[in-house]
Amino acid sequence: MRRTSMSRRHWMSMAACAIGGGILPSRLLARRQGSPADLTARISRVIGDYGQQGFHRTGTDVDRRSGDWLYEEVRRLGLAPAREPFELDRIDPERCHLAIGDRRIEGLPLFDAAFSDDSGVRGLLGPIGSDADIGVVEAPPNTAAAGELGEARRQHRHRALVCVTRGGRPGLCPNNADFFLKPYGPPVLQVSSEHSAFVSEQAESRTTVTLVARARRRRMSAFNVTAGIEGKDPALPPLVVMTPRSGWYACASERGGGLACWLELMRVLTRPAPPRPVLFVASSGHELGHLGIDSFVERRRGIVSNSVGWIHLGANIGAAIPAGVPPPAAEETPDRRHATPVMVRGTTIQASDDEFEDHLARALSAVDLSIGRRNPRGTVPGGEAEVVHRGGGRYVSVIGSNAFFHNPSDQGPDVVNVDEIARFARALGDLAAALLAG
Repeated sequence: MRRTSMSRRHWMSMAACAIGGGILPSRLLARRQGSPADLTARISRVIGDYGQQGFHRTGTDVDRRSGDWLYEEVRRLGLAPAREPFELDRIDPERCHLAIGDRRIEGLPLFDAAFSDDSGVRGLLGPIGSDADIGVVEAPPNTAAAGELGEARRQHRHRALVCVTRGGRPGLCPNNADFFLKPYGPPVLQVSSEHSAFVSEQAESRTTVTLVARARRRRMSAFNVTAGIEGKDPALPPLVVMTPRSGWYACASERGGGLACWLELMRVLTRPAPPRPVLFVASSGHELGHLGIDSFVERRRGIVSNSVGWIHLGANIGAAIPAGVPPPAAEETPDRRHATPVMVRGTTIQASDDEFEDHLARALSAVDLSIGRRNPRGTVPGGEAEVVHRGGGRYVSVIGSNAFFHNPSDQGPDVVNVDEIARFARALGDLAAALLAG
């Protein structure tokens, strides 16, 4: 009965909007987004531009240039964007490798663990949990605080750790640094899955190796790109639309769909003016414990609870999954400290409550987008929606699945399904209209 009554309230509010001279979401979208060909062309251009910019790591030159590009995209839509800076100690890897005999395997340190000195850690290599000096474990992206790896880091049983990354495709698929501001545990060197068999063999043989994970920290500035639509009644609590813009490698399919939909929502909601304000934020710092969205919230005390709701455009929206590729990990573990990652094909939806979940599910179903998983109520959501959940706000979140998640090959036109992203854009427009009706 609860779901039915909320559904009736939603449709009654939309009907009232139509009677009062407003435009129903589907007509609004048709007017503002133009033809399907126009919509897919814009999405292709945005993702193509973003994916060609380089390695979108927070606080780098690419991150700055990418932010400037996005700023101009927003400005061309008629809004007044802003660059909102925040400070961080950027990590610059220097010498990072595993030396086994005359073989040297390059890697990347875990950014929320300790680092080694220039000489590194020398000792016996062995399976994680053994008495070896350097433990070896395989783990998918974003599980550095969970499972065997997380437990080994907390126990500090080994002097150093090797994490063979296991993504949907071969390659070095790094973990996000969820505890970037509070690093813990021994040095962890992440290496490509292409070295899995060799490293495992050496671990079983208890080979003497040297692990070097040397990096330095440099004080830098990064920034979020923000914008706002005033709305007919600026005094009403706003709707907030957020998506990350930073990450590992080019991340065309990881972040591109979210950015394209973020821009399309601006296009849809600008005219006619919505009934209440809408705030937009594309945050940097995603891979570093969500530094950017935390900064956004800190600048606006009370914004989490004093908003009508939040839309989180998470990772992998409209990512293409090649045939024969096994299901990849979701964007984040449900509780990043302890939970096991969820393997899901299709869309994962996360919501604070039944009403918001109903709005999103209805909008996705209307454009034939399947739902692979609904997070159980009360679960800590993945991605930037976590800050809203912990602050007691209302939110709805979309996360896709992706064979190229955190993979160096996440670039080029073949990693996204543009037609599917266009359907997401239409669905999210309907969702925003429902939430703006309050």
